[in-house]
Amino acid sequence: MKPKIIFFIFSFSLFAIMGGFYLLSPSYEKSLKAKYYYEVSDYKEAYNLAKEAFSLDVYNRMAATIMAQSQNSLRYVRYNDDAKKYTKVIDEIALHEDISDSDKAKIRMICNIMISAYIKLAPSVITDKELVAQSAKYYDMFEKLLEKVNKR
Repeated sequence: MKPKIIFFIFSFSLFAIMGGFYLLSPSYEKSLKAKYYYEVSDYKEAYNLAKEAFSLDVYNRMAATIMAQSQNSLRYVRYNDDAKKYTKVIDEIALHEDISDSDKAKIRMICNIMISAYIKLAPSVITDKELVAQSAKYYDMFEKLLEKVNKR
């Protein structure tokens, strides 16, 4: 009976020491904050905090993971922002009564840029599904638009 109690006390003490280190270490504190910002979709802040945490402790795998995932999510955010911007440009061109050959070439170029940018994106298991779905929607839209422009 005594060895069981000693083992329990030793195990509990070890976990308490590990937990204390984890919560009191500035690197892990920043990692936890970065994890929070990642979960609420503030990827830029998450990346900055994870980068700071990683610079404090290069063995902090949580910081390294959050930094990499935030960077990946930021690529999706940039893609979606560019898609919105280019969609407005294309909508302005579409308002003209006659679409000139130079406007068609501009639309083709925009579509090719966005299609090639999408191909370079690589979602991970924890990348926000809505972010990935929105990017896929824009990709499909640009593919269909390119197909229509090439037919004419």
